[in-house]
Amino acid sequence: MALPPRNLHFLFMTFASFSTVIAVFENLISNCIDNFHWTRKRAVVINVAFVLIASLPCVFGYNIWSSLRLIDGRDVLDTEDFLVSNLLLPVGSLVYLLFCVNKWGWGYDKYIAEVNTGEGMRLPDNKLLKRYLQFVLPLLIIFILIQGLI
Repeated sequence: MALPPRNLHFLFMTFASFSTVIAVFENLISNCIDNFHWTRKRAVVINVAFVLIASLPCVFGYNIWSSLRLIDGRDVLDTEDFLVSNLLLPVGSLVYLLFCVNKWGWGYDKYIAEVNTGEGMRLPDNKLLKRYLQFVLPLLIIFILIQGLI
């Protein structure tokens, strides 16, 4: 019995999503192996447990927890979207930027050297760009963070 074309679409989308999940999950596992010196088996077990627990709001958001209201009357998934979009992404980018270009992190000189390795377009190493990355861009990210919270 042959599958109708629309069912094949969902079958192929399932395979595509699994390949993406495997690629992302491998990043988490290798991070734990490198940074915490865990065995691969331990890293897989702990990350599977973490991902399953962290996925519960998505699983229960529109069924068991559908009547639950959190921040400003938002449901679970809207609250999760608000927290990720308006807090985690701007704060994460700010921390990453400050780590890359300031002396208590990686440092601007090491950052420029890393960016300019390999072939392709180069980032100029000048004082104007350094000041922009160290002062102007963090202020813009803070402005975006505040706008997201208002």
